[in-house]
Amino acid sequence: MSLERTAVVERKTNETDIKVQLELGTLTTTEQTIEINTGIGFLDHMYHALAKHGKWSLHLSCTGDLHIDDHHTAEDTAIALGMAFKQALGEPRGIKRFGHAYCPLDEALARAVVDISGRPFAVVDLGLKRERIGALSCEMIPHVLQSFITAAGITVHVDVLRGDNDHHRAESAFKALAVAIREAVERTGSNDIPSTKGVL
Repeated sequence: MSLERTAVVERKTNETDIKVQLELGTLTTTEQTIEINTGIGFLDHMYHALAKHGKWSLHLSCTGDLHIDDHHTAEDTAIALGMAFKQALGEPRGIKRFGHAYCPLDEALARAVVDISGRPFAVVDLGLKRERIGALSCEMIPHVLQSFITAAGITVHVDVLRGDNDHHRAESAFKALAVAIREAVERTGSNDIPSTKGVL
């Protein structure tokens, strides 16, 4: 089992041109580096929170058709990041598999529960009320999470339990997801696949 869990994904369509470099669980001897440029400030902020609290090194860049709207850039970067996560993790052997976390941000509180199941399923309830946060439409924020989860091939439930400020609600959700994923992919020291089926 390799100590390095890294991936490079390049995804180019008529709508977006994306490059992702990802290292999961940055080793203690390696400095965590995060550089994100999607052209959408609040989306960059959410990906930065996901990487920072997930202990990832992440370099993500996207040139997208923002003259149309934010949809393709938000969705496609999430898909590419999910693909990179799945590639970097590799065979889910010797990991905890399950993780959960509660993360507050002032008055907001979010819960995330993760299963590195090999079966993509997303339940996302953020309860956002604003139309936009910065240049990112609020309808795209759960869609970003759903797109990442599906491309990563994992099962995730993310709920914001309380909160008045939509910025806080969204950010606490990404932080909770980061911490839950960090726990789920933590190495156990064994070479076992954590499933009664023997495969994931």
